[in-house]
Amino acid sequence: MQKHHCNWYPWTLIMPAMVVLVVVSLLPFCFAVYISFREVNFGQIGDLAGFDNYRRLFADDRFWNSLWVALKFVLIAVPLEFLLGLGGALLLNRGVWLRSVWLPLLFIPSMMAPIVVGLLWKVMFAGSWGLISYNVLERFGWLSGTSVFSSADYALIALAFVDIWQWTPFMVLAFFAGRQALPVSPYRAAAVDGATPWQVFYRLTLPMMAPLLAVIGMLRFIDAFKVFDSIYMLTAGGPGVSTESPSMLAYKMSFEQWRIGESAAFAVVIWIMFFVLCSVFYQIAKKRLNAF
Repeated sequence: MQKHHCNWYPWTLIMPAMVVLVVVSLLPFCFAVYISFREVNFGQIGDLAGFDNYRRLFADDRFWNSLWVALKFVLIAVPLEFLLGLGGALLLNRGVWLRSVWLPLLFIPSMMAPIVVGLLWKVMFAGSWGLISYNVLERFGWLSGTSVFSSADYALIALAFVDIWQWTPFMVLAFFAGRQALPVSPYRAAAVDGATPWQVFYRLTLPMMAPLLAVIGMLRFIDAFKVFDSIYMLTAGGPGVSTESPSMLAYKMSFEQWRIGESAAFAVVIWIMFFVLCSVFYQIAKKRLNAF
């Protein structure tokens, strides 16, 4: 009797979370798969459409443009967040002045509501009078008389800058926690052997933190690829389609153009892309980095 109780006890603990995940994630996704194969007109689900929604999606230039925009955004934001986060973590680990004060402050950007972040940077980059627009962009002759978010050349870079500002502190804290958890004995042995700081980092810190670096980097890649909040607040995908990410395009297809079937197909395609990507990443990280 006791053995039967023990077998069910772990499932009892996780059951509420599993029910929530099924209700808010799995069921909507299954419904999206269903309507991606149907004709949907103004919210009314019609006849079977086969792969017509997918064919129309793949023939849409804005679909491919949104993937390119997301890829550029990720390639700008995530590597800088990664490098700045790792550098900040190593700096904090050396015991900077008032570290106990800096650590709580680092939580602030990541804890701010997306609408607050959007409004803050809309003011900072406002044309002519914004703090950064007036003191940096116009003073150095990069842009004048307009907001950076109205420039097709600079809008995506500005959005990446906002993302870096918001999420680099999270990377710093995550990497700092990982660095603090490393064993001390290898570093003591390296000090006795006379290893240089670069050798210590390259031979000890980097290999031991590799699993954490890989997982955090992958999570930020996924999160940055599907960014919506800041783009919606700051540019709404403009000017033109220069900052129209997949999430932004899917939103417009669903709620502005009423192309529900195609937007559902869009969601399924993105899910398949990330499923394949995460599966490959999991196998590589498991075999080479022992991350899982």
